[in-house]
Amino acid sequence: MTRRIPIIATIIVLAAVATMIALGVWQIGRMGEKANLLARYEAAANAGDEVTFPLEGDGADAWFRRSRLTCDGVAKIEAVAGTSGKGQKGWVQRATCTSGAIVDLGYSRDIATPAWTGGDVTGVIAPGPRLVADPPLAGLQPMAKPDPGDLPNNHLAYAGQWFFFALTALVIYVLAIRRRQR
Repeated sequence: MTRRIPIIATIIVLAAVATMIALGVWQIGRMGEKANLLARYEAAANAGDEVTFPLEGDGADAWFRRSRLTCDGVAKIEAVAGTSGKGQKGWVQRATCTSGAIVDLGYSRDIATPAWTGGDVTGVIAPGPRLVADPPLAGLQPMAKPDPGDLPNNHLAYAGQWFFFALTALVIYVLAIRRRQR
């Protein structure tokens, strides 16, 4: 007696596999988009002109560009993990201005909050957006400059995962059907 293949289970598995393959293909397309975005950020990092610091939104169009702002008052200063210009790990002192702008003042091995009440800041816009002060302020040391190369383009790995998931689902389904037919 031969058993029939379950229609509904087969449709569900094939739909899931098709979805996973589509997600893998989508990730391959995203890989090219991300490569273009990273090239644009690299060009922005090498541009010499200044842009206005974005006070609203994510400011992604201005990332890695030079900018300046005036911090009229400081709402808070907090220490966050960071890296010095020499590659040492320690603390970056991050100020939130009353305008909402975020400024990374500089690097220190000491977590103590520096005395800084605001003022003019020049530097490079990093994701957030936040302005990484260059030169550093409040007697702090230089921080590592924002680098577009630190942003990953791992979409090929994601695509490989989706294709692997699809293959795994098919193999498991075929093994289940074979076992059922025994």
